[in-house]
Amino acid sequence: MTASVLVLGAGMVGTCTAIHLAMRGHSVVLADRRAPGEETSYGNAGLIQQEAVEPYAFPREAAKLLRVAFKRGIDVNYHATALPGLASPLGRYWQASGPAQYPAIAQAYSRLIAQAIPEHAPLIAAAGAQDLVQRTGYRWVFREPATMDEALTRARRLQADYGVQHLAMDAAALSAAEPALKARLAGAIHWTAPWAVSDPGALVACYAEHFVRLGGRIVQADASTLRASGAGWSLQSAEGALSAQHAVLALGPWADTVLRPLGYRLPLFVKRGYHRHYAGGPAPTMPWLDADRGLVIAPMRRGVRVTTGAEFAPRDAASTPRQMAGAEAAARELLDLPNPVEEQPWRGARPCTGDMLPVVGPAPRHRGLWFNFGHAHQGFTLGPASGRLLAELIDGEAPFVEPAPYAPARFGDA
Repeated sequence: MTASVLVLGAGMVGTCTAIHLAMRGHSVVLADRRAPGEETSYGNAGLIQQEAVEPYAFPREAAKLLRVAFKRGIDVNYHATALPGLASPLGRYWQASGPAQYPAIAQAYSRLIAQAIPEHAPLIAAAGAQDLVQRTGYRWVFREPATMDEALTRARRLQADYGVQHLAMDAAALSAAEPALKARLAGAIHWTAPWAVSDPGALVACYAEHFVRLGGRIVQADASTLRASGAGWSLQSAEGALSAQHAVLALGPWADTVLRPLGYRLPLFVKRGYHRHYAGGPAPTMPWLDADRGLVIAPMRRGVRVTTGAEFAPRDAASTPRQMAGAEAAARELLDLPNPVEEQPWRGARPCTGDMLPVVGPAPRHRGLWFNFGHAHQGFTLGPASGRLLAELIDGEAPFVEPAPYAPARFGDA
């Protein structure tokens, strides 16, 4: 039986959820304050990361923790005033990253990642977005031989455990493959499976256009107006009041704005990030992770995009220039970056959970309310896979991956 569904949040996750519901014949409205793909899904490295089979764990080595604490690198930054409010979810993150829990979490995470490209591929074709996608992989580049040796050990383990393919490149091979590289580095690991997108926001917009062709509607609305209404849900939009049997929260870092008034206290937090484009110079042949500095350099439509690591701070706090300035300086050691495109760097937030797994499934205490958020660094990668999973759960279909690890109920009566 078909149903009416409100999907709140028009990033990659929400848009793909709306598509999968529309494909099943539901009457779907996709609602957001802004146009599809203009928030978190716009500001990333543009990678569909088939190699990212294990989530980012909380570091446990004393040297790494001290490096972060004293802000000796640019890969991680924090606002000291934010730490008291982050203590509870970060404590859970620390615990989940330990040997007792992390292996099972990584296995659950890898099962979703394995579906990333298989689920993106038909949507890219249906949306006519092939020109946005490069299928040649992604390189980790290394300044230090010791760092590369450590990463190669891990890469070999990932290949043995998950079948993730990689190629090791020495300094000469990397220089030959990347003419734009102006520094002599130790080498690189070329992950061959990932796909790179030259305009992440544009891909989400293409998916949204496909959703409309399937019969869906896109409206401007504020998610904070969502209310339980009779046997369903209502929302105030620019087109007036909307109502539906089901509502899906796909709000990424804004999920708490609706969850808290409804009484949910999930272990959520954000990792902020920055990027900036640079035009006028030579570009890499594919995205690079500068593994020793913790930034990604990616060729994009608007120029070479330099993206930062993680910043622990309130979602809407003022921007901090430290990370982006450091990332730009590090990138300039590798590439000529003549002209910044934006007057100021872009800033956004990644929606994270204390156990590193997304939240996908029915709300524990509200009938007809569904969650699909908390994808951390991989919302752009996992949007189609988690969108399909949620649509299957709403329809009562046999899910294509076991849903229990991602269920909201795993947090108890939070």
